[in-house]
Amino acid sequence: MKTFFSLLFVLLNTIAFGQEFSELETYEPDAEYDNIFVKKVAEDEMQSSFIIWIKKGVKEHYHADHTENIVVLEGEAVMTLGDELFMIKKGDYLNIPKGTPHSVTQVLSEEPLKVLSVQSPNFDGTDRLLVERIKHIPN
Repeated sequence: MKTFFSLLFVLLNTIAFGQEFSELETYEPDAEYDNIFVKKVAEDEMQSSFIIWIKKGVKEHYHADHTENIVVLEGEAVMTLGDELFMIKKGDYLNIPKGTPHSVTQVLSEEPLKVLSVQSPNFDGTDRLLVERIKHIPN
């Protein structure tokens, strides 16, 4: 009887608090896409989590009010973060503070770059501001 109540308690807590378990490697895009496909995994008032597939690159942008945390799940790419240029690969983690310009300049792997992106606070898609770099042409 004690075991029954323990299991019931665990089940009710799981339902009440909405925890979720996902095997991220099983996520696949739901449709064909040319360059970028985004799939929302979870959200609440404090965060939004997405799986993002990138075939070519992502234009340089920043988030004025959001911090973004990225874990590379598959693939390799060249990325910028602020003024730094570096390679990312499966298993890498990046913390991108709000206001920091970042981009994926080139996907190097044959398969798309696949990342888990967690934005905090909740991201509604409007806080994505493109960076326009002015190229200096010498006289």
